Amino acid sequence: VQLVESGGGSVQAGASLRLSCVASERYAMGWFRQAAGKEREFVASITWRGGNKYHAHSVRGRFTISRDSARNTVYLQMNNLKLEDTAVYYCAASTLNNPSSINEYNYWGQGTQVTVSS
Repeated sequence: VQLVESGGGSVQAGASLRLSCVASERYAMGWFRQAAGKEREFVASITWRGGNKYHAHSVRGRFTISRDSARNTVYLQMNNLKLEDTAVYYCAASTLNNPSSINEYNYWGQGTQVTVSS
């Protein structure tokens, strides 16, 4: 399984970015992030069919996960970015329909850097 992320970059606080992740197959997908010196944390996930979406409390109302099943692509729309959103963002895929923990993700992308400055 290959996961290829894109869309990261450097922006000012309040700006928007959209991350994309193209998968070679259709899986339940998630976005995670890891800031320097911190553990990797959950950001958002979407089930195989796209019927259920989950967002971490810290990004709820600002970030939205979605998927285009025809393209095997998952997106993370990030609005009103804050300094604390700075991290490497990872796309991940799970063979489970509705994974509930980071350990249930089997495949990982290479990561894309998001840097938010004031």
